[in-house]
Amino acid sequence: MPTTPLITSVQSASNKVTLNWQNFCGPYQVWLKRSPTDPHWQAVTGPQHSETATIGVLYSNAFFRVSGPSPRFAGDRACEECHAGVHASAMATRHARAYKLLQDIGQQNNQSCLPCHTVGYGTATGFRENDPRRAHLAGVQCESCHGPAALHAANENDPLVRPRVEIAGQLCGGCHMGVHQPDYPHPGLYEDWAGSGHAIVTEDMNPASRINSCGRCHSGSSRLALLKGLDPAVAVAGDANIGVSCVVCHDPHQNTTHPLQLRNPVASTNDYFLTTTEAFASKYNPSINLCAQCHNHRGATWTSSGRPPHHSPQYNMMLGSIGELPAGIAPAGASAHGRRIAKQCVGCHMPTQEFEGQSESVTTRHTFKVESYQSCAPCHPFPEPLAQFTMQAVSAQIDQLKQALDLWATSKAPEALRTKYGVRAWEYTVPGDLSSGGEGPTAAEQAQVPDAIKKARFNLYLVKYDGSYGVHNGPHSIKLLDAARSWIQEELNK
Repeated sequence: MPTTPLITSVQSASNKVTLNWQNFCGPYQVWLKRSPTDPHWQAVTGPQHSETATIGVLYSNAFFRVSGPSPRFAGDRACEECHAGVHASAMATRHARAYKLLQDIGQQNNQSCLPCHTVGYGTATGFRENDPRRAHLAGVQCESCHGPAALHAANENDPLVRPRVEIAGQLCGGCHMGVHQPDYPHPGLYEDWAGSGHAIVTEDMNPASRINSCGRCHSGSSRLALLKGLDPAVAVAGDANIGVSCVVCHDPHQNTTHPLQLRNPVASTNDYFLTTTEAFASKYNPSINLCAQCHNHRGATWTSSGRPPHHSPQYNMMLGSIGELPAGIAPAGASAHGRRIAKQCVGCHMPTQEFEGQSESVTTRHTFKVESYQSCAPCHPFPEPLAQFTMQAVSAQIDQLKQALDLWATSKAPEALRTKYGVRAWEYTVPGDLSSGGEGPTAAEQAQVPDAIKKARFNLYLVKYDGSYGVHNGPHSIKLLDAARSWIQEELNK
């Protein structure tokens, strides 16, 4: 957490500039200079506690800065007086031992390490090496993430000096980024995450129609509110557009029973899904695979005609628990990947690697992309060619089945649907990625689409939206596509 005011936006309009900034406590003062080379700053506001100011600008090249009081750190013992429970659990985590880690490798005086391994290093009241009066600020403590709290400890009822609760990935990224030496295992956990889909909020999650339903997986702040038993529409109203940040998967305050303070295990074999309309508290299962908490089919069924299954059936596809098969055809069941890879999704998407100076293997990537086939080698002598062959074969089958559905749409579909929708006559009302050009048959018109076509399109989109093109569960994917082919051919033969 920055220890000085951080300007977050500068907006100009009608010869005025509005500045917004963040910090922990005022009073603040805004300063201006006429150009980058001007050595003189002049105050343009008096002291204020507000974190915004509008200034009439006199110079076209004006530069601004905001000053605030020196941060005052108290140390975790001051927090313990009122927050004993969370303090006890947090002080048992790796963060609390961060300074000892430096001592163990003889780097306790390394000025490039101390800002992340102590509280407030480099500030007037922060940790200082070889100063016993500041020893109570060693390690990653409450104030490392929530900001200086001495003023709050002195007057806990003053809202102007309360520490922040911040869940943005940038907070963790302040330390978990870049190349760390010596022997720190990974160059850029934060950079990896920031470039991944988890960091992106694809639609506005603040509307009442989304914040509780879609937000439970697409909004970090909404999901954390639900995990605390709160209503996101009240607890994080207007602040739901935060990605799935670090603290959504990792609990910074607890040494959980799962590695690296994960909130959920990395493997499970129980089928699971959570629809957007079900009460979160009544259906949430903490023993389900962490990834599967969101990467599940969300209650998709072939009888639903509004839109295809959501792009998230990965867990259920891995278990072979979603999709339609003809009577008498036995399901393929869980894949070898789901049964034999101890960490399931993490085993391939976040492989571990051993590093010098580390007592255990460390997860190296947070892109969540399969960037190496090294973890496949123990079971597959030539893993990359095998994976590519599987994906190409399944992709080709998807293309063939799409062509067969188009053929049915233009030759066998009811005439009213053929005339109105053409090749989209087989589609959902809101077509999936396999079709373009407009809407599909309306809710009323979906009754004219045969059940066999509905089952076929359901299977087709499940395999496509699983995204692995057969790698997660090849036998199950092939069975679903074979069933779809059989149903389409049955309709074409009529």
